[in-house]
Amino acid sequence: MGMLKQRKGLLNVMDISFIIALMGGLALFLYGMKMMSDGLELCAGDRLQSILERLTSNRLMGVIVGALITALIQSSSATTVMTVGFVNAGLTLPQAVGVIMGANIGTTITGQLIALDIGAAAPAIALIGVVMVVFLKKERTNAVGMIVGGLGILFIGMGMMSDAMAPLRDNAAFLSLITAFNNPLIAVLTGALFTAVIQSSSASIGILQTLANNGLITLQHSVFILFGMNIGTCITAVLSSLSSNRNAKRVALVHLLFNVGGAL
Repeated sequence: MGMLKQRKGLLNVMDISFIIALMGGLALFLYGMKMMSDGLELCAGDRLQSILERLTSNRLMGVIVGALITALIQSSSATTVMTVGFVNAGLTLPQAVGVIMGANIGTTITGQLIALDIGAAAPAIALIGVVMVVFLKKERTNAVGMIVGGLGILFIGMGMMSDAMAPLRDNAAFLSLITAFNNPLIAVLTGALFTAVIQSSSASIGILQTLANNGLITLQHSVFILFGMNIGTCITAVLSSLSSNRNAKRVALVHLLFNVGGAL
């Protein structure tokens, strides 16, 4: 009886340790993304906004600009919210639709960076960035340091999440939970809900990549979760449009329908 209680207590400690490690890794991942985004915006100044404002009716150019800006600031949600704001201020709906479609392309750059798997060099990358921010005085150099440091911290967070998830390969309860993703509808809903809660498709896709890297989920199952994540990321734009004019609401709706249509 005493041994049973001891084992149960050990399992509880392991569960708590797993959650703390996973959440800590996620926090570092999100903070790294925020640092990169802030650094890139400081480097670019107000040019990102002026580029969007000066878009012509050429929809292809809108797609290209939306993809490039999102690849730079590492957040399709930020680009979409920015676009909703500009439409509220007078940007036309056709211009905005191109930017939204481009944002959905540009946001995939984070997943590509994660797939490079340069985690072993992450502490060195973070150190270089911190040195540039702390010891160098030029504003532009500090901004570059934020980008470099953010990238390193992002990968450190990914490494923490990967290490935290490794024991799950032998966890029967977790493996039985994963089998629920055999149902595509459950997988899509799970991906959408999770991304809506943490407000970052890049972070949720990073976690999905970590699961796949540890052999905890197959490509066949993860694809449906990925479709759901692309739907869940629309929540930020929808929320930002609630207090905006009719055209701004239409932009958010276009974003939602574009991603739902892609999932279907």
